[in-house]
Amino acid sequence: MVAEAYRYITENRERFWEAVQTHVTISLYALLIAAAICIPLGVLCAKYSRLTAPVMGLFNSLRVIPSLAVLVILLPILGTGFTPALAALTLLACPPILINTYLGFRKVEPSVREAASAMGMGAGRLLRRVELPLAAPLMISGLKTAAVEVVASATLAAFIGGGGLGTFIINGLGLYNFPMLLVGALPVAALAVLMELVLSGLERYASKFQRI
Repeated sequence: MVAEAYRYITENRERFWEAVQTHVTISLYALLIAAAICIPLGVLCAKYSRLTAPVMGLFNSLRVIPSLAVLVILLPILGTGFTPALAALTLLACPPILINTYLGFRKVEPSVREAASAMGMGAGRLLRRVELPLAAPLMISGLKTAAVEVVASATLAAFIGGGGLGTFIINGLGLYNFPMLLVGALPVAALAVLMELVLSGLERYASKFQRI
């Protein structure tokens, strides 16, 4: 069956790589947008406790909504294609990034902040030179969780014409063509493992600041 899947890829090389490119693009865009929104928001929640309950409550509620349900909700607003799939994946990526950023900054010891302030560091320098390096491992852990979820869930984009590797999975299921299903499923699994390995490496690298 794997050999048949490989033969299908070699015979439809251009179509396959176009699907891989779409899958990777939509996943990376969703992660970048979610990080751009949720990292600053997580820092604000850690520094201003009055924001914590409403913001965390809102984003935690997003975790219980299935990605496919989000796609269906967005269909009347954004239509079909790349954009609604990107919006749904961005919403999926937000909670782990936000929560881990918040926890990372909250876990910085007050004594460390006080020592840095006593050395004459202002708020901006304290954030860049002390708090961010110490919070980085948890932040990267949240990004890793989001990345794996997004890469796996990006297959749902095919349901609304967003393309990607999910197209092979849907067509394979519909036609009872299991080699075609593997053409989509195996690369998705490989991409998820690759993201896990890369971000785990970054997490270990960032952790060295906590041992200094």
